[in-house]
Amino acid sequence: MGTPAFAVPSLGALIANGHEVVAVYTQPPRPSGRGHKTTPSPVHQFADDHGIEVRTPPSFKDPEAKAAFADLDADVGIVVAYGLILPQAILDAPKFGCLNVHGSLLPRWRGAAPIQRAIMASDPVTGVQVMQMERGLDTGPILLSETVPIAPNDTAASLADRLSHIGAELLPRALAAVSRGGIVPQTQAADGITYAHKISADDARIDWSQPAAAIDAHIRGLTPVPGAWTQADRDGAPVRLKIHRAHPLLDRPADDAVPGTILAATGEGVDVAAGNNTVLRIDRLQRPSKAAQDADSFLRGWPLSPGARLT
Repeated sequence: MGTPAFAVPSLGALIANGHEVVAVYTQPPRPSGRGHKTTPSPVHQFADDHGIEVRTPPSFKDPEAKAAFADLDADVGIVVAYGLILPQAILDAPKFGCLNVHGSLLPRWRGAAPIQRAIMASDPVTGVQVMQMERGLDTGPILLSETVPIAPNDTAASLADRLSHIGAELLPRALAAVSRGGIVPQTQAADGITYAHKISADDARIDWSQPAAAIDAHIRGLTPVPGAWTQADRDGAPVRLKIHRAHPLLDRPADDAVPGTILAATGEGVDVAAGNNTVLRIDRLQRPSKAAQDADSFLRGWPLSPGARLT
């Protein structure tokens, strides 16, 4: 049971290790891209390529959906970034219950966006855990765990790719241990609980009063989607700019400029005053309905003036 690219390596590991995948559950195909073409999820496409039955119920509120799942008579359910809340009847249906591959070190970052939130919070490390699922939100006991450092240049995409493959390595080991009864689940700690709430548009807005290093982490945690953004004034109207890549200028102070003030805009980048008298250089950005561009190309078509403010 999974939906995004993060879940594909785990499904591949199940197949490669000889497990019989009786069905794949994933989110229904949804419109995407500029043409709003209906596209199946990455897990859906992978399952189709391997001849596995795919089911896309919009929820498990329908008794028929619950009964259809129970009728599979599965030994275990594997859940990886599925995106639907599973009622107790679903969690209880398989012989060994349901296991979840989660991209954080629980109880830190329970919830929908653990990878993004870890980078946005400037965490030095994160990890992958295989958890026995309970009805609570990511509250179940841990079966296997691996700690992973977060690199200074990690984005949500690069970290998710790394964690997805580590999770796929842990999963067959967890299943082997569960099947032979050779693993003792570890209860999560009662302290250190944080929640990785789903990213909203307001969450993605850049707060220029934060230090440059914190803004850099914010941008990387939201790259590539949904993308961190700020506003620039254009002919008296605010225009939303998406920031794809930036870095702090450690050797340049902001000379007490108001945070958000553009200090320089050259082919090397757009230098912006941030909190604590720091400076962030924007290297790659995007205006509405256009492709992302490096700063040099962007400024040739859409100049930004020193002294103007981003908000």
